[in-house]
Amino acid sequence: MNSTKSKTAIVPTRAENYPEWYQQVIKAAELAEVSPVRGCMTMRPWGYAIWENIQHTLDDQLKVTGHKNVYFPLLIPVNFLEREAEHIEGFAKECAVVTHYRLIKNEQGKLVPDGELEEPYIIRPTSETIIGEAFARWIQSYRDLPLLINQWANVMRWEMRTRLFLRTSEFLWQEGHTAHASEQEARAETMKILDLYARFAEEYLAMPVIKGEKSESERFPGAINTYCIEAMMQDRKALQAGTSHYLGQNFSRAFNIKFLNATSKEEWVYTTSWGVSTRLIGGLIMSHSDDNGLIVPPKIAPCHVVILPIIHKEEHRTSIMEYCDAIAAQLRATQYNHQALRIEIDTRELTGGEKAWSWVKKGVPIRIEVGEKERQQNTVFLGRRDQEYKQRFAQNRDEFLATVSRQLEEIQAIILQRAHDFQLRNTVTLNSKTELYEFFAKSEGGFAYAHWSGDPSIEAKLKEDLNVTLRCIPLVATKEPGKCIFTGEKSEQRVIFAKAY
Repeated sequence: MNSTKSKTAIVPTRAENYPEWYQQVIKAAELAEVSPVRGCMTMRPWGYAIWENIQHTLDDQLKVTGHKNVYFPLLIPVNFLEREAEHIEGFAKECAVVTHYRLIKNEQGKLVPDGELEEPYIIRPTSETIIGEAFARWIQSYRDLPLLINQWANVMRWEMRTRLFLRTSEFLWQEGHTAHASEQEARAETMKILDLYARFAEEYLAMPVIKGEKSESERFPGAINTYCIEAMMQDRKALQAGTSHYLGQNFSRAFNIKFLNATSKEEWVYTTSWGVSTRLIGGLIMSHSDDNGLIVPPKIAPCHVVILPIIHKEEHRTSIMEYCDAIAAQLRATQYNHQALRIEIDTRELTGGEKAWSWVKKGVPIRIEVGEKERQQNTVFLGRRDQEYKQRFAQNRDEFLATVSRQLEEIQAIILQRAHDFQLRNTVTLNSKTELYEFFAKSEGGFAYAHWSGDPSIEAKLKEDLNVTLRCIPLVATKEPGKCIFTGEKSEQRVIFAKAY
């Protein structure tokens, strides 16, 4: 991790300048770039392919649990947001507002807005309000419940400080919205989705997470409870990777969502909402990548194996390409994670080193180089992205074909274990305010478990002094009564403090 001992593909390295390293990994892997539209990004094919694999996997899992996809308008009437006081207060400063419906040329020949709308529209920052209005029309009886829907969409929140994937003005996400006849059912739904997110993060993104509840000051606007999954990045900062909200009857009362129960008595429904976004790709980058570029977990990789034909003499081109095509056909007939392997053959007119490094930077799990020597010996020259570049080795073709799925499973498991070990190494238990201040003043820190009384003013002071926030109150934790390290008041369990994105 330093440029004086060895040359790396990404400059600067993680140790030298982590924020700039992150930007350079995105550039080298051709994931995305800054858009001409302020605060927005353009996702390139490799980056969007990763998102598609995330989307397809999550979509299948949500459908198995009974959720159905819908699509609502991008524009939301302003009066919809006004109906839920906490909601509008939480999002008002981030809203992009549409006030006109056409452009005309002025006397100087410049296009200017014209045709002022009677009521402005908000470009959706989230869809609880417009979906709540629909729920009020769709739900009449207990027989209409539970109502379980999900939307894949783009949203806009006018962020002042943006960073590719992690925080952009426009981003892609899924947002689930459900309505239930009882508080018990709605709370069960909230936790079911939180568990689904946590399993997905660990099993597919190889990103270990901690499930917890947000403090009152960190709740989603209008929610009664907000639950989250928190991951640790390689700079030891936390990343909120997904949230699930129990909304109670707040939105049903605001939007008049009622139903007749089995005894024909009218009741308010209980609602939930939850979502993950393209921020997951930022988490993937910062959880696994190294100073040579991106590392993509095989389960969501756009390509599992890339074949690199190495042609030094034109007379060998046909035989080498036939050998590569035959290997590709056999690989595409192989199953990994219940799907056919995704294979590419790189036929660009580049040197072997240039080809190999371009795929190292993209993070493809397995790359095989094939030249005349490999063809004659019925072998492949194999490199794995979980290993150092110099660890490439020759392997018999039949042996490679027989073990490729197992090797992908190994890579997935290895990078998960690395991330898990890193999280453990950088998690501490602190028993005094002094320890906490020293821990975060010296470095980015990590996850700090400490007792807290529940006073929101302490959160505000920590953010001001150290840029540290209370990430969550862990759900899976030993109840360890103690005293708040700030006030000495009673505390039921330790919470997690960290610097965060």
